[in-house]
Amino acid sequence: MPIGTPGFEPGRLTEVRAARRIPSMSALARAMSLNPSTVSRWEEGSSAPDPDTLTRLAAFLGVRPEFFFRPERISARPMFLRSLSSTLVRDLQYQRAQMRWLQEISHTVEHYVDLPEVGIPDVMAGASYNQLRGEDLERIALDLRRHWRLGDGPCGDMIQVLERFGFIVSVIEMGTVKLDGLCSWSPNDDRPHILLASDKMSFARRQMDAAHEMAHAILHRDVTNEQLKRDLKLIETQAFRLASAFLLPSTSYPVEMRFPSLATLVTAKERWRVSIKAQIKRLADLDVIPADFATHLYKLYSAKGWTKEEPFDRQWTPTEPRVLRDALHLIVDGGVRSKADLLALEFTIPAGDVENLTGLPPGWFTHEAATVVRLKPGVGQTSPGTEPGEVVPFRR
Repeated sequence: MPIGTPGFEPGRLTEVRAARRIPSMSALARAMSLNPSTVSRWEEGSSAPDPDTLTRLAAFLGVRPEFFFRPERISARPMFLRSLSSTLVRDLQYQRAQMRWLQEISHTVEHYVDLPEVGIPDVMAGASYNQLRGEDLERIALDLRRHWRLGDGPCGDMIQVLERFGFIVSVIEMGTVKLDGLCSWSPNDDRPHILLASDKMSFARRQMDAAHEMAHAILHRDVTNEQLKRDLKLIETQAFRLASAFLLPSTSYPVEMRFPSLATLVTAKERWRVSIKAQIKRLADLDVIPADFATHLYKLYSAKGWTKEEPFDRQWTPTEPRVLRDALHLIVDGGVRSKADLLALEFTIPAGDVENLTGLPPGWFTHEAATVVRLKPGVGQTSPGTEPGEVVPFRR
């Protein structure tokens, strides 16, 4: 039995260290003037901090002491991370920790509020991901649109679509442009969660990122960690193809693009809300344009300087998720739980982290609700000593 405070969960220390971007156990030890071997034993589970040290540890990491006693819930399914190969390990660990906290918040909120039901149809028809071909992904995209009654035109805001059908979506700043987002099915409620990066984000890019993570949730729900490592390139290619097919359906988009050019692609972006670069790839995938013409368009695209910023990117403000934010407002405004109760009894992470992951404004937990102002009794009634007036009808 580990020496120290009983019930200490070592995995929670690893998790919060990642969430605070502390790169190693020795770095945490140095910051707290502790022996590195002591912190190592805590994370390995061979010992635990005593009560006083635990309180100090919790304060340093910005969590309640109870954080370390809640069981760690890790899904057997992998997290699908859209990141570059050069991404720092600590940034990837940070993203994974934020996803677990998002799932924890969602699970807590669901104790009080009926979140939208997960409405993902079985579009795989018993097939495994490694059996899917391009035409299968096109069919799945159309089946999804049909099931969700989106028609064949632009689907609108992807975040709103996903939240309507049971996805939990969060947008946070990752602190690096090398992280795009990730998707994971929660082990708490078997609900898909998507975490998107807000760094250098445009509306069109957020549309594609959200659709890409949606594709992972639908196509790769039962993929194992071993399969993800082995077939990462295939899995990412499939997710991008389904995302593109969902946003730009094969039954309508190509009909509007019979004479592709940069000018028509700009016009199409305004209508479909998909980046010009992604549209070029989509036209090539559908064999609307040959490979050499796609290369020509990419060169023109680069010459325009659009690799950094495309037309409309500054004009369209990316939308933010609403489900968790609105749910917390509902809980507090309905008098079910006060803000103080939520922080003291439900959440073990600090207010700032909850606000960040749910899209609440900074300081929401510390701001008191405005006092409701009412008229004094009797205001609007007839004053003493006066007679009520007579209403005289007008003649026509």
